[in-house]
Amino acid sequence: MPEFKSTAYQDLNDFIYANAKYPVALKNGMVIGGGTLYPEVNFTLPTMNIAESTMPEVIRNYKEIITGICERAKDLHSPGFVAEIETLPPMTFEPKWGIEVCKTVVDIAKEFADKHGIKSAVRITPNDIREGSDLVHMWRGRHWDAMLETFAGCAKAGADFLSVEAVGGKEVHDEAIMYCDIAKSVFALSALGCPDMKKLWTEIVAIAERTGAVAAGDTACGFANTAMVLADRNYVPQVFAAAVRVMTAVRSLGAHECGAKGPHKDCGYEGVYVKAITGTPIAMEGRMSACAHLSPVGNVAGCLADLWSNESVQNIKLLGGMAPTVCFEQLEYDCRMFNMASRRGKETALLLRDILADSDSAVDPQAYVLRPDVVLDISKELVKEDGHYNRIKKAAALALEKIKAGYDSGSLQLDDKELMWLDRLSEDVDALPADLDTLTEEMLPQCDKLDPAKYDMA
Repeated sequence: MPEFKSTAYQDLNDFIYANAKYPVALKNGMVIGGGTLYPEVNFTLPTMNIAESTMPEVIRNYKEIITGICERAKDLHSPGFVAEIETLPPMTFEPKWGIEVCKTVVDIAKEFADKHGIKSAVRITPNDIREGSDLVHMWRGRHWDAMLETFAGCAKAGADFLSVEAVGGKEVHDEAIMYCDIAKSVFALSALGCPDMKKLWTEIVAIAERTGAVAAGDTACGFANTAMVLADRNYVPQVFAAAVRVMTAVRSLGAHECGAKGPHKDCGYEGVYVKAITGTPIAMEGRMSACAHLSPVGNVAGCLADLWSNESVQNIKLLGGMAPTVCFEQLEYDCRMFNMASRRGKETALLLRDILADSDSAVDPQAYVLRPDVVLDISKELVKEDGHYNRIKKAAALALEKIKAGYDSGSLQLDDKELMWLDRLSEDVDALPADLDTLTEEMLPQCDKLDPAKYDMA
């Protein structure tokens, strides 16, 4: 498995949207990261019950969604798009339901491709159901088997990309966020999250190789996005959420260490670090994700995107049409702008990239750590470390150092409360033990919601 001991990019001018060092080519001619930014539209059901009796209505909704998107893509002369299906929990607990939904979307997308030449790809993201009191083990039992069956069945049904929002360690990390406990965050990501990524993504990559699908990438949505949303509501400090964002890059890199090829999934804003280190393409969501959650990174998220996404939007009626179709149109127009800047030359494309970065990064540290220059600087130092624990510790330290340097230079605004937390968190990171075994020994008694046996730790 690759260790990624150096970054894929050395020159900041090569680190830009719509261009990946190792693009992903599809049989229909679409190349993700090959010079064209494509929209990736993410959609879900309106509020409804999902059961055997309601499956006809579930399928009707997905038919309506993908048909509306394809029709609009045809009207707007779109060069191509990606449709993402995030299965809801019942669709993973009952794999046949998730597989039927996937097949429905794939078949209609292929029909439009055959009749109208509309290029598209489908990403399937089975919901990670490995939570709850009835979970036997993270890597065996009913929950594990259902997830792998959903992946395999959807791949055989024609899904192009396989992704997931893995939850290994989330039960501990949620508590770490609640108390702004960076040591517990490091423990959750390194002792629990990284081993889980290896177990899960080894299986996903094997399924992709058997079926011809592409093992795309993971997202630390349940970790870093949880912190981001809580910071937006002033429940936790922005500097804490920013540090967590960079730390999760090490965890998400685990998918690529197992053989994932990209595109990394949209709600993992840490994907910018994954791209810097691996050279694989990434999906990103920015201002268009407001339909699902608010964020401080609406523009800077576009700087390095190879797919431009909207997060999950329900199939509800708006004045302009059904919400997924409306979101697709907005994404498509954004992509036209990005691509036109690229066609006008690298200088114009870099100008757009830097405007996107500068427009967000001065007002929130969570945006600041997504700046391309900051990302590349941190990534170059991160890959010098050996092992997940050392890298996650280093990621936290580097993030806090960059935020402090940004404030000192006048490039980043921080109020007194944030500055207080910046100093406190820096001290906490400096106090972390030298090895993971010592941290684990310290943390296990403090993690009431953790059952170590479910991670083979007892």
